[in-house]
Amino acid sequence: MAANDDIRFTSLKLPLSSPPPPSSPPPPIDLPLLFTRTRNSFAQLIHSVKTRSGMERLGSKFPPLPSRPPFRSRSTDGGSATRCPKFPPLCWASLSLTRPELESRKEGKGLLIGKSPLLCSASLSLTRPDESTQSGPEGRENSTPPPPPPPQTQQHQKGHSASRHDEERVLISEVLVRDRDGEELERKDLEMEALAALKACRANSALTVREVQEDVHRIIGSGYFCACMPFAVDTRDGIRLVFRVEPNQDFQGLVCEGANVLPAKFLEDSFRDGHGKVINLRRLDKVITSINDWYMERGLFGLVSSVEILSGGILRLQVSEAAVNNISIRFLDRKTGEPTSGKTKPETILRQLTTKKGQVYSMLQGKRDVETILTMGIMEDVSIIPQPADTGKVDILMNVVERPSGGFSAGGGISSGITSGPLSGLIGSFAYSHRNLFGRNQKLHVSLERGQIDSIYRINYTDPWIAGDDKRTSRMITVQNARTPGTLVHGKVHDEDINPTIGRVTAGVEFSRPLRPKWSGTAGLIFQHAGARNEKGEPIIKDCFGSPLTASGKSHDDTLIAKFETVYTGSGDHGSSMFVFNMEQGLPVLPEWLFFSRVNARTRKEIEIGPARLILSLSGGHVVGNFSPHEAFTIGGTNNVRGYEEGAVGSGRSYAVGSGEISFPMVGPVGGVIFGDYGTDLGSGPTVPGDPAGARLKPGSGYGYGVGIRLDSPLGPLRLEYAFNDSQNKRFHFGVGHRN
Repeated sequence: MAANDDIRFTSLKLPLSSPPPPSSPPPPIDLPLLFTRTRNSFAQLIHSVKTRSGMERLGSKFPPLPSRPPFRSRSTDGGSATRCPKFPPLCWASLSLTRPELESRKEGKGLLIGKSPLLCSASLSLTRPDESTQSGPEGRENSTPPPPPPPQTQQHQKGHSASRHDEERVLISEVLVRDRDGEELERKDLEMEALAALKACRANSALTVREVQEDVHRIIGSGYFCACMPFAVDTRDGIRLVFRVEPNQDFQGLVCEGANVLPAKFLEDSFRDGHGKVINLRRLDKVITSINDWYMERGLFGLVSSVEILSGGILRLQVSEAAVNNISIRFLDRKTGEPTSGKTKPETILRQLTTKKGQVYSMLQGKRDVETILTMGIMEDVSIIPQPADTGKVDILMNVVERPSGGFSAGGGISSGITSGPLSGLIGSFAYSHRNLFGRNQKLHVSLERGQIDSIYRINYTDPWIAGDDKRTSRMITVQNARTPGTLVHGKVHDEDINPTIGRVTAGVEFSRPLRPKWSGTAGLIFQHAGARNEKGEPIIKDCFGSPLTASGKSHDDTLIAKFETVYTGSGDHGSSMFVFNMEQGLPVLPEWLFFSRVNARTRKEIEIGPARLILSLSGGHVVGNFSPHEAFTIGGTNNVRGYEEGAVGSGRSYAVGSGEISFPMVGPVGGVIFGDYGTDLGSGPTVPGDPAGARLKPGSGYGYGVGIRLDSPLGPLRLEYAFNDSQNKRFHFGVGHRN
């Protein structure tokens, strides 16, 4: 996202570049400096009122004392305090915005991780002028700035109890709101806002210091005023309490500094409603909170650190965003948890991270980085610890615990080519794997799978990220020798029929990389040498019906295949989806090599319906050209149309299979399922060389339905299903793992 430093937007009436008005512009108001004064002297208001001539008797008349000389009153420490004639009490209040410790600190350093309220505290300071305040005919007041009190007076003030003055009351006959010069406010709406904020200060009420002070806070707390000065004026009708207020400026523009990831449109939308209106600090506080919430919702380390109102009604925001300063890796012992040396090269881990140096640190992005490193398969535990660094920056410490890098394993499975019963299709496997060759997350896998008929020998080498490639391209090299039953296409009809076995020797290389979010692509080149043999291991070229087993007419077919595949995987709040498209092209480098084109696609959608899930899947494909008959698409069995044996519906150049099922939880790890399947060869069975499907009287299309249970296990979901087909035949199906 482009940087948004120095964001400025104003109305056409007052561009940001315009200078302030020449006639006595108000000085810049720094909000963090406004609430600095405290309540140290407001008690003088009551003290001066009570101790002046005639004021000892509250509610009595106030005779003028134009020629009365100064008199002294004894202070508590033996000193004296001078009081002037006709000395009306004058007090002054100022506003300051002080943030409670915005910077949550970790290990003694300032890392900004919290939110900042704007209106935090208000304070009041009151002083006495050295001149008398005279009431004109209209009751207006004039005052001069007060000098600092003499030391004796300060000592006398210290000797008084604040709580006692707070409890003493003065009768107020009238309460007014004026501007800072004592004139009526031009805007009556602001005057009404100030009066509405008052709670205790009402006409004909006896007030204490605390009550007046609290109402000063309420006026400031309304958000429309930057200063409030309460004055007590002696009039014929009694004591008049005047609150001199200074409204905030009209909002005319915004300057935002330090916002690198905050969108400019978000700022404009947040402040647009207040343009041209008096700046309200309460609303400004809500806007700042919304900005801080924007960072928090996205897991970003950022907040508004300061606010300042400049002359001309320009508002300046300073945003602090914690940028990543350094990323380091620390290996921990898997038993003791103590730091240790690791086998994995740090750059192998760092290149997996989407968090980069100089970016604003995001906790959500860090969480995704942890998940990415765990999917590498070489780490047992990963955690990220942000640590404060230089001002406005953060260091990232990543603790990792490595898994054992290699070892032997054993397992098992079910062959999809065995139709005589599930037990005869059992396969046992034995493998050795190394997960982290050379400390670069490269993997070597050597495996042997053996069953009654099946056997697969495989060597697989994978480099999940080719060094120096910025597209995250992986490379996989495979060498494999496999023998699988040919019954899916050329199955027995009678016991004496030949049951061919298909042998394939393949070697190839594939490259994969992410294409865009949720999409990945694979391209590869594979050589295959394939042929058929009978139960004695002798090469054969025809089945029991005389249908050819190879396309070339020889004992084997050679094919160089160019492969392309793209995969989409997505998930949402109500389910997940998947789409796979595969295309293979036979390249006739030599005249006897096969030349064909094959496409295959499948999609799957899961929809959550309360505790149940609806799973819909659809697959289809087509092949043109000269291809081996045993490579035809097969229909029927556990992974497509249940209720039929493997490949019993048909085999052809084309196919389409649709399936729907509803799964629901039952007890613990056991769940139930209701399903229905349909498949067809789209009439392409006779186009396969020798028509093996027609010779075995396969219908070419069919459907099945039934019920089943699921059991979660370390090997994956165990599936046991009981299905009926359209011929009313019944069949059990047993499988391990998810259906294709």
